[in-house]
Amino acid sequence: MLAGRTVVLGVTGGIAAYKAVEVCRRLVDAGAHVSPIMTEGAERFVGRATFDALASEPVQASIFGERDPIPHTRLGQKADLVLVCPATARLLGSYAAGISDDLLTATLLATRAPVVVCPAMHTEMWEHAAVQANLETLRARGVHVVPPESGRLAGGDLGAGRLAEPETIVAEVERVVAPKDLDGWRVLVSAGGTREPIDPVRVITNRSSGKQGYALAEAALDRGAKVTLVTTVDRPAPAGAEVVRVGSAAEMQDAIVPRASQYDLIIMAAAVADFRVADPADHKLKKTAGRVPTIELAPTHDFLVDLGQSKPRGQVLVGFAAETQDVVASARDKLTRKNLDLIVANDVSAPGTGFEHDTNAVTIVTAGGAAQRVDLASKRTIADAVLDAVISTRG
Repeated sequence: MLAGRTVVLGVTGGIAAYKAVEVCRRLVDAGAHVSPIMTEGAERFVGRATFDALASEPVQASIFGERDPIPHTRLGQKADLVLVCPATARLLGSYAAGISDDLLTATLLATRAPVVVCPAMHTEMWEHAAVQANLETLRARGVHVVPPESGRLAGGDLGAGRLAEPETIVAEVERVVAPKDLDGWRVLVSAGGTREPIDPVRVITNRSSGKQGYALAEAALDRGAKVTLVTTVDRPAPAGAEVVRVGSAAEMQDAIVPRASQYDLIIMAAAVADFRVADPADHKLKKTAGRVPTIELAPTHDFLVDLGQSKPRGQVLVGFAAETQDVVASARDKLTRKNLDLIVANDVSAPGTGFEHDTNAVTIVTAGGAAQRVDLASKRTIADAVLDAVISTRG
């Protein structure tokens, strides 16, 4: 969702400025063009050369003496979003009062793009009535605020005021710039690998981490959908999602099939087991000298076929194909057999893709036969590409 977007990154003078380096890297990795602005105070904490190296263009720090005679106007007009990370009490006060006393505040006043501020300061400053009043003023004007967290602060103190983590900040940027083209949609996403019991202790499972499914749920939420996430993994769910936790393929089937007709879009990103133990033991199987227990497998029921056969008019059904050979051909076959509208195919044996990675590379195949290759990118970028393809099927 950030690919091709211009983000003006303002860095102010606080100890948390070092975290802005990681925020900058993540934005660039997500495909954003990052234009950095550093205040005079920021340069006391982080060197300009760091952002020169990581961002998409050199740092600018002054209204005067830069390569552009009116840099604040140029930066404000070209921005798709302005992010201030960290935002000090001084910056918040100047911005709320409409005071333009450096390049960053001038840019904030010269832009019509959405603005995200990430406050970071000592607890006493964060809790001061003036700071909170300034934040309320900014919120009332439509500024998005990523509140600080509690934790260790400068000097070893503990309390509220610690800058939010980089992943939280980038997720908010993605949410703000995301199109709201799924507004009013009800979306169900499945995630994670199912676990088929051998006995009360052991299971048969796979390597799926659920990261791609969670990225899809988060992206759908950001684009305005109401999301149900049916998941086998115990990881923090995107804020606002209805979460249904399951374990086995049968439990996932029971959670999805009866409610499937309620949804405009179903994305089966979960790695549902093809096989289960035919007769799971009701007690722990013991290791006995000279004896190895034999486990007989039976196929699980492929309820994605049921979803395809009973798909209501207008519903979009998306499947996933994790393959190691003949990737696209196998995906096309699965798409046809299961009456899917889209299938997302990926070679899980390729470097940096598939299970457990934060990145993926996929081919999105439609029922009309089109195949769109999405090269190695973050799983959030992949998620937005899948949702773009979904919107195209309804266009």
